[in-house]
Amino acid sequence: MERKGLSGSTLKLIAIITMLIDHVAAAVLMRFLKTRGSTVDGSLISGLIESGMLQQIYDTMRGVGRIAFPIFCFLLVEGFEHTGDRKKYALRLGLFALLSEIPFDLAFSGCVLEFHYQNVFFTLFLGLLTMMAYRWTEEQARWDAFPRTLLLMIEVLVGMGAAELLSTDYGGRGVWCIMMLYLFRKKRVWQVVAGCLAFFWWELPAVIAFLPIALYNGKRGWNVKYFFYFFYPVHLLLLYLICWGCGLGHISAI
Repeated sequence: MERKGLSGSTLKLIAIITMLIDHVAAAVLMRFLKTRGSTVDGSLISGLIESGMLQQIYDTMRGVGRIAFPIFCFLLVEGFEHTGDRKKYALRLGLFALLSEIPFDLAFSGCVLEFHYQNVFFTLFLGLLTMMAYRWTEEQARWDAFPRTLLLMIEVLVGMGAAELLSTDYGGRGVWCIMMLYLFRKKRVWQVVAGCLAFFWWELPAVIAFLPIALYNGKRGWNVKYFFYFFYPVHLLLLYLICWGCGLGHISAI
């Protein structure tokens, strides 16, 4: 009998849509807010800014966008557990992190390259490397408990530290949340609870993401393996072109 619930591809689609909503606000609407509509004086945008409505729309869209990252973290853990080749998985994430950096910088900073803030693929990549290191240490059954536990803690701290050092999207907290979902992966109820607690203290709207995650049926769904990989840099580039077309491309949205 087919299991009811949401497939992995459905979760990915929810994450992609909420991410797009978030990025439209962060990359496009923020530029209008920062310029107070000066480039489109007298337009509908100007009226929305003056009334405060655009700020409310922006805040709502950013709140909706908080749903995306926890789902991507959850799917990363699922991918780690079920991929046939973790090294290739890591190589793919790392490659798209590099390919996405220029579109990311254009969309949010208005320049071809800047190194103060890196895209979310780097966070996912570091989270995956941390899980790989953690799993390797877990499998060293001949080691004494204390040195193994100590090394596990160091591996998590190194992963978080690397994300902070590189200033990746969500930073060290992102890697921490990935590891919480990994540590409680064997029991969905506890995984959802751990995820809610991990996000609750610093990004409350993200907790909503664990409603669809709780409904995950363990099925892959549609074969959209590479859709997100290509969607991420392409949609960022398109958002920048929209900003450029509005005369706002040179303005940083950060």
